[in-house]
Amino acid sequence: MARHASPVQSLLVDDRFDGDVYAREPLSRHTTYRIGGPARFFVRANSVGALTGLIEVCEAEGTPWVVLGRGSNVLVSDEGFSGVAIALGRDFRTLRYDEGRFTVGAGATLSSVVQEAFKRMVGGFEFAVGTPGTVGGALRMNAGTRDEWIGERVISVTTFRPGRGLARRHGGDIEWGYRTSSFAPDEVIVECELAAGVADPYQVRDKMEGNLARRKACQPLSEPTCGSVFKNPEGASAGQLIEQAGCKGAEVGGARISELHGNFIVNRGGATAADVRALMALVRERVLEATGIELTPEVRLVGFEDGDRG
Repeated sequence: MARHASPVQSLLVDDRFDGDVYAREPLSRHTTYRIGGPARFFVRANSVGALTGLIEVCEAEGTPWVVLGRGSNVLVSDEGFSGVAIALGRDFRTLRYDEGRFTVGAGATLSSVVQEAFKRMVGGFEFAVGTPGTVGGALRMNAGTRDEWIGERVISVTTFRPGRGLARRHGGDIEWGYRTSSFAPDEVIVECELAAGVADPYQVRDKMEGNLARRKACQPLSEPTCGSVFKNPEGASAGQLIEQAGCKGAEVGGARISELHGNFIVNRGGATAADVRALMALVRERVLEATGIELTPEVRLVGFEDGDRG
């Protein structure tokens, strides 16, 4: 290690650090969009100690950091991210079921919870079938529909904040809204307990299969996207507004508005973050002109001056 190595660099090369470290790692390899320049460091933290120690050192040094999860609902800039991009590894992927509740690590996929619920034929997660990403990301954005969302299932959440440490909160102490929650920007979800409902197993199966069939029919699940790009305005559908404004099929570079769903931007191959942002700006302008409604982005921006933690 060089004589003038930073505290972050010193930590990451320490043999005792419980994680996998990659310098100048392209974040296009770690986002569902397959878009994004390199991070200064990409780190897969495998334990709570590794995660909390890394974040505390970053905070003390003034190094920006961001937790990516599985990289859905994220657009990373073409220039990349100047700090540490963190994924939750081994110890954060636990999934246990006992007496009507799941105990789940924040790095576990939401689909794994849905699959386990289907296997055990318990209800409460039918709305999430086909939803990508991790449980931690799903909680932060309160994933779900207008009628059902994951916040309704939360019994407790354990989080970490630099300078404050670990804390466990009751689900009722958290504010849940449409595509929002009251977690602080620097608050990292570590684990949660989710309530499973008693349900007729045939109804669970039918609802899950029906929801998945509808998603496949109207969303480009097989193509690289970030999921929904814009939040639905109050009393309206962002996808319908985009379609009404004549934007379906619109393209900028390698990015295109999906023909299946107006609120999905697809990476057709070789799309850049600049292409996606230009297409987002075009859509917002056209929808505003056509309807007077200004769409609000749902996708998180990483590595942009006006983005989230970067």
